[in-house]
Amino acid sequence: MSIPFEPAPLPPSDEELGALREAIEAACRRPEAECVAALIDEARCPAELAVRLSVRAESLAAGVRQSRMRAGGVDALMNEFSLDSSEGVALMCLAEALLRVPDEAGRLRLIRDKLRDRDWSGHVGHSPSLFVNAAAWSLALTGRLLAPEDAARVPGALARIAARGGERLIGEAMECAMRLVGQQFVLGETIEEALERVAGEPAADYRYSFDMLGEAALCADDAERYAAAYAHAIRAIGIGDAWRGVHKGNSISIKLSALHPRYQWSQRGRVMHELLPRLRHLCLLAKGQDISLTIDAEEADRLELSLDVLGALVADPELTDWAGLGFAVQAYQKRAPFVIDWLIAMARRHRRRLMVRLVKGAYWDTEIKRAQQDGLVDYPVYTRKAHTDLAYLACVRRLLAAPDAIFPQFATHNAHTVAAVLRTGGRFRPGDYEFQCLHGMGEALYRQLVASEEPAMRRPVRVYAPVGSHRTLLAYLVRRLLENGANTSFVNRIVDEKVPLGELLTHPVDTALAGGCAPHPGVPLPVGLYPDWRNSRGFDLAAAPVRRAFLAALEKSRADVPTVGPRIAAETVPDEAGLVEICNPACQDEVLGRVRSATPADVQAALQAASAAAAAWAGVDAEARATPSNAPPRPSKPAAMPLSPCWCGKPAKRSQQARAKCVRRPISAVTTRPACARAT
Repeated sequence: MSIPFEPAPLPPSDEELGALREAIEAACRRPEAECVAALIDEARCPAELAVRLSVRAESLAAGVRQSRMRAGGVDALMNEFSLDSSEGVALMCLAEALLRVPDEAGRLRLIRDKLRDRDWSGHVGHSPSLFVNAAAWSLALTGRLLAPEDAARVPGALARIAARGGERLIGEAMECAMRLVGQQFVLGETIEEALERVAGEPAADYRYSFDMLGEAALCADDAERYAAAYAHAIRAIGIGDAWRGVHKGNSISIKLSALHPRYQWSQRGRVMHELLPRLRHLCLLAKGQDISLTIDAEEADRLELSLDVLGALVADPELTDWAGLGFAVQAYQKRAPFVIDWLIAMARRHRRRLMVRLVKGAYWDTEIKRAQQDGLVDYPVYTRKAHTDLAYLACVRRLLAAPDAIFPQFATHNAHTVAAVLRTGGRFRPGDYEFQCLHGMGEALYRQLVASEEPAMRRPVRVYAPVGSHRTLLAYLVRRLLENGANTSFVNRIVDEKVPLGELLTHPVDTALAGGCAPHPGVPLPVGLYPDWRNSRGFDLAAAPVRRAFLAALEKSRADVPTVGPRIAAETVPDEAGLVEICNPACQDEVLGRVRSATPADVQAALQAASAAAAAWAGVDAEARATPSNAPPRPSKPAAMPLSPCWCGKPAKRSQQARAKCVRRPISAVTTRPACARAT
């Protein structure tokens, strides 16, 4: 009996690809409840698999908790000083700012500000880790040394140390401590150092994706330096890998914003002309070394540009037979499912298989703040963690449903998500997919897969390993600390024995439905950011539909050349004499409109109309005046302008001093009589 053969899907047409890009654009700022409701069925686990998924997730989570509770070092430190404590926030601020404060006096002021007036001693003895207790004790002592009012409680010898420059010693110690924290997340300062550290591990356990730290190029020299660092790293990885292939060997991750100083939507022409050749050169190097290269995630307003760059690489004939081109998709973006649809279509169009790293997202705070500052209609990301987890599971199904076009790489530290991928993926064959984790975070979870005694449980795991100096570490470190320390994070809550495992492993669909799929009430839409007034409305110019609407309005305005002139009693003076053409300063041949300035006769007529309407308008209260429909009726024929009296009955033609006194009279003294026309 022959095995049924399922033919490969037909390559999509240009119209279909265009429709998929439009779907990406339309989903950017859709209402959150609408986005979540559309993914419920796709993310829901079938009833027959729900029980087995829960059992597997609980087993993985129990292993993580047991392993991490015994752990010391930074894991234990971050558990003790989480972001729900004043002390944890203080350490976070130090980690974020200390290494980039240029002067010693500034560093000392920062340390003094963050360490004083906090209950460090209350953390002594809470943790079984000697490292954590020593850190808590030293922080408590530091706070006392920096507080003059506590000098009497400090032993004499320590007080003398402080008097002889203890602040400087404390500053050096704190800076060293922050570097030790950074080493938890960075594999090495150079690619050679990083490769040497991983060389001693069995090749079957983990493979690595090296990220040469560098958030963004600020100038052309920065971009060239980052490009040279990437090229050097690709050659070094290829030499050390001995042609293991794109799936089994190590790889590199690159950020497009590091390769061009103006990587933004408004500079698309420059990006495609200047960045694309540089990126193509790196891809050809990676192809020549038989390693994979993944384009890393950027902020939401750069996604469309990143897709344009990726599309050009996918269509490049010299890269067609290379299966190592990858792209990172952030599940917390509302566009993520549609981005995956487009990636699948592009891969099938050009008959190749793309790598897709599915992450949950690391720029949440930035995306929320930027949308609020710009007054945009909605956020590009979900405001609830459960909604991101739900979207992630929906994206997992789409990726696994297209094995001919996609090699999925599932980056997560959540035991429930890992269990869901294991169940959704079914029987595993080498080359189906892989898991990914961050260096310094995921070992406790993924060691259970890599070293599992059950052959059916073993899965390949790739470690995302940053490489760079402490100066370039800063922005990356802050994101890792925010992710680790977030109160809703699985990584943070798994080490808290007070939180039952069942609470950690609730299916995100159940959590979303319990909340009605509504956004987080603590994160209002940008328009409702302020309690007493509406936030100003802005425009998302990074969105193609918004730009198209602006361009259409501009084109329409060019077809209608307005003629404007003085308006007297809400009527334009119909006089064509004296018209002056106003031209576009950027294009002198383009006439924007024609304008006629007011003449002395126009001014006199306006004053007469104002005088005739003054009596009726003065009798309207302030609230009614704010309503346009309550404007006083225009007289049928302007009367000759008399010298209108002031409210006090005196003639309007008085000295400047007398008029000023009239204007300064209190509001309560004003009657319904019209004020002096000249005085106001």
